[in-house]
Amino acid sequence: MNFEQDVIAHSEQVPVVVDFWAPWCGPCQFLGPVIEQLAEEAAGTWELVKVNTDENQELSVKYGIQGIPAVKMFHQGEVVAEFTGALPKPQIQKWLEENLPDERKEHLETYRKQLFTDQHTEAVTQLEQFVQENDDMEEAELWLAAATVGQHPERAREAVHHTHHSFELGEDVRSLADLMTCEESAHPKVEEQIQLAQESLRGNKFEQTLQALIQATMLDKTYCNELPRRASIALFRLMGTDHPLTKQYRKQFDMALY
Repeated sequence: MNFEQDVIAHSEQVPVVVDFWAPWCGPCQFLGPVIEQLAEEAAGTWELVKVNTDENQELSVKYGIQGIPAVKMFHQGEVVAEFTGALPKPQIQKWLEENLPDERKEHLETYRKQLFTDQHTEAVTQLEQFVQENDDMEEAELWLAAATVGQHPERAREAVHHTHHSFELGEDVRSLADLMTCEESAHPKVEEQIQLAQESLRGNKFEQTLQALIQATMLDKTYCNELPRRASIALFRLMGTDHPLTKQYRKQFDMALY
């Protein structure tokens, strides 16, 4: 077995799932036949490589193997997903479904990255078309809800109600829907910032939305079931840790909590 060729290079053509195991490992004996059967059923959509950790200790160190069985998925030369332990077949199938790269996921990821930028309008148009053509992808429906929650909070809340894909993503959409519909009375300065956040999100002005939410958080952390905090965290998670606005405002938000 040539790991560089059989896994790293080969993962440029097809995802490669690597099972790190050892002959003395009881859970490995349970997992091995299950994942081998799944690989056979996959019929080449992904391939399995088994690595004996006793015989490949340098690889084990390189990839941080601290317990076995350890399973890592490689795509385009990089680890894109992993789990440790002898999971039952249904859980492995779910893991594969959620993590195997495919063309549809790549398109969705492209739209997702554009949603909270100056390409927002074009991304929403493309995402709407994508959802129509892929109505089985709950994640796409939730991202469309996240992208349009400022204009259609009730529709976004309904999308969360009808999907089961991602608890965190659904919670983020619900928090922003709450922001757009909450009318709880508060100090005038708090209400002013909440109204500004609502108007900004309705107009897809995400920086102004964050600024207003951070101000509201500083003024009243308890307002509407901690709505300013929840909505801020939702926006940060939806934009992602590498988004310029997350990098610019996350520390300021964290300071507002104390």
